[in-house]
Amino acid sequence: MKKQYQITAEGRSELEAELKELKASRGAIAEKIANARELGDLSENADYDAARDEQGQAETRIAEIEDILLNAEIIKPKKGSSVAVGSKVELKVNSKKVSYQLVGPVEADPANGKISDQSPIGKALLGKKSGESVEITTPKGKSKYTIEKIG
Repeated sequence: MKKQYQITAEGRSELEAELKELKASRGAIAEKIANARELGDLSENADYDAARDEQGQAETRIAEIEDILLNAEIIKPKKGSSVAVGSKVELKVNSKKVSYQLVGPVEADPANGKISDQSPIGKALLGKKSGESVEITTPKGKSKYTIEKIG
């Protein structure tokens, strides 16, 4: 059974752009490998090893993105009364306000306000309504999150 990936339309666009960029870099990587080959003995050639590693990483990421895009289910942002995957939420935590969008694990990027529905915060928020509070244990300890707005 194939794995389904939940991503937003914006996340799909970002992955497509990354895929295009990676495929475009193939020529430059191949050129690095060719130039390193010209330097002689490949067994002790750090430039050749580095170029081959770069090629392997790029090809692995290309395959990963193609699999995600092939098996992607687009999340429609929901404007409703409870938190769901795709929801944007404004929270009050320890007198600070933070905003997150709940996304699938593939698209999660906490530094940019996208948290996975599989994360401790994401799991705790799912199904909650505006005005509700939840206590969440994270690596930094327990925190009380109050949902101020669901968008």
